[in-house]
Amino acid sequence: MSAVAARLRRAPAPPGPFRPGFWRSPIRGPWLTSVFGLVLLVGIPVLFVTGALSYAAYNPDLGPLNDQTPDKGWLGFYLFDWPTRPAWLYRLVQGVHVTLGVVLVPVLLAKLWSVIPKLFEWPPARSAAHALERLSLLMLVGGAVFEFATGILNIQLHYVFPGSFYTLHFYGAWVFIAAFAVHVALRLGRMVRALGSRSLLGELRTGLADTRPEPPDADGLVAVAPAPPTIARRGALALVGAGSLALFVVTAGQSIGGRLRATALLAPHNRAPADGPNGFQVNKTAAAVGITAAMVGPDWRLELHGAGPVRSFTREDLLAMAQHAARLPIACVEGWSTGDQHWSGLRLADLAALAGLPDAASVLVDSVQPPGPYASVVLRGNQIRDPRSLLALHVNGVDLALDHGYPARVIVPANPGVNNTKWVHRLTFRA
Repeated sequence: MSAVAARLRRAPAPPGPFRPGFWRSPIRGPWLTSVFGLVLLVGIPVLFVTGALSYAAYNPDLGPLNDQTPDKGWLGFYLFDWPTRPAWLYRLVQGVHVTLGVVLVPVLLAKLWSVIPKLFEWPPARSAAHALERLSLLMLVGGAVFEFATGILNIQLHYVFPGSFYTLHFYGAWVFIAAFAVHVALRLGRMVRALGSRSLLGELRTGLADTRPEPPDADGLVAVAPAPPTIARRGALALVGAGSLALFVVTAGQSIGGRLRATALLAPHNRAPADGPNGFQVNKTAAAVGITAAMVGPDWRLELHGAGPVRSFTREDLLAMAQHAARLPIACVEGWSTGDQHWSGLRLADLAALAGLPDAASVLVDSVQPPGPYASVVLRGNQIRDPRSLLALHVNGVDLALDHGYPARVIVPANPGVNNTKWVHRLTFRA
């Protein structure tokens, strides 16, 4: 390795971006890089934690129907029984995750711009230690681009992935956070020193005419032959901040809801699909998953499996039983959510008792939709026992629309939207 490194050091740098004089911005330097880095140092751990919580909300430890990452091994070390209180928990977790991810895009791009000379450093590896550092940098940049790109594509419902988004995003997140942790460990001291080298307030008071390059640095971020400034550092900070603010305005409304929903111009679910009691957002329509009127017509039955013989109920049978109500939102992985809707139907706990398992540990919920992801899911015992967990027959005082799961759907507080199974035809309670 040392012989190869020595030959590389003696070899002239290739033309273009590998030459020291290629990068000429007079505002690029350790201080500006560290300002962007500080924002990411706060934001990225929040993204990782909310993403990890979102993953846990699917209860992947309940088996393959809930788990698209069966080879996760110790990466699932933190999994726990996802709670049902508060009812808006998943809405908050995923709303923060998606909105913050979008808002950080300008900061990430600015950070990459500020360190781009490092990506074209020559020689690419001066020693084994330097090669490892470069490899961690490649994993960091590649992981960041991958995670942000796949997340944004998923928000936009643009599924061009070579596999499941959940699988790719989950494993990509662990690669990215590992590289991020290594990078922080290596660079935190330099970042702190760089932040202390200049005053933020002073830079905000410095206009274009007084903008000067930072002193030469060991990392080679400061231009060797800087060009005249075309923007002050405060202008660069303002540009990035304005970009993040604009993205917040056109994204956050899908999670916050109310009148702000219409401002979420970048969100596919920024408007109600229809008027009336069923006029709230839908993830997958009946047509999209292959539900036909015949599947949910007069011949539809709910099968109830448990400790005793299988029982079968028509919708009229279910309506004749004791009905209960709950006001609950629907929140989905893309970051959008509805306001609280008024659901009514049968408590899952009552159905468990009817099946002879009042203390059921789980329930398998099967839909009439064709086999595929989330056509069947498993719910935990704590979700069954929550009195607000329903097999809903009505919403906002009327029958469920077909797109909202007619003739019956599950609605559970704090549950990811896709796990609130629609078009339910079988419940299998397990001890």
